[in-house]
Amino acid sequence: MATDYDSPRKTDDELTEDSLQELQARRMDKSSTAIDIDPDDIAESLELPGADLSNEELSFRVIPRQPDEFTCSSCFLVHHRSQLADTKGGQPVCRDCAA
Repeated sequence: MATDYDSPRKTDDELTEDSLQELQARRMDKSSTAIDIDPDDIAESLELPGADLSNEELSFRVIPRQPDEFTCSSCFLVHHRSQLADTKGGQPVCRDCAA
């Protein structure tokens, strides 16, 4: 639970004014605001590993590597030339892998 440190604090007198019955009533009010979750809805939204996705089709555009980019020989990610750190064995290596 978040605490607002800028809010005014209760004094000792105000703290003792809260009766036991008021505190128990507050506790009961908080417990009655439980969220009702239907397990069937959750099960329908989940996809299991190994599910048959043969009828699914992905649609996104693949952009070929640009002249100012390189593929790191260590992590195999495409980076901009500004990320080139070194070449090991004639192969480019990015800054992340060289570190």
